[in-house]
Amino acid sequence: MSYEKVSQVRSRLIIGTKQTLKAMKNGNISEVYVADDADAHVTEKVIQLAQELNIPCEHVASKKKLGAACGIEVGASVVGIQK
Repeated sequence: MSYEKVSQVRSRLIIGTKQTLKAMKNGNISEVYVADDADAHVTEKVIQLAQELNIPCEHVASKKKLGAACGIEVGASVVGIQK
């Protein structure tokens, strides 16, 4: 389900840890997707900030599949959906 939702809202995606963190701090993110096979030190800041800001944080199994759902040819560890 998660991959389909990401691919349906491609125009509103923020891809990548740094960009997602920045958008979350600015209040522009409604939902976050984190790949479980990504390095924990990459994703832990996003997960922690999502909890602090009460932003729903969905976990998906594969960063490769998450990247494909975003329409990019590389894996994506973190993806945010803009409000």
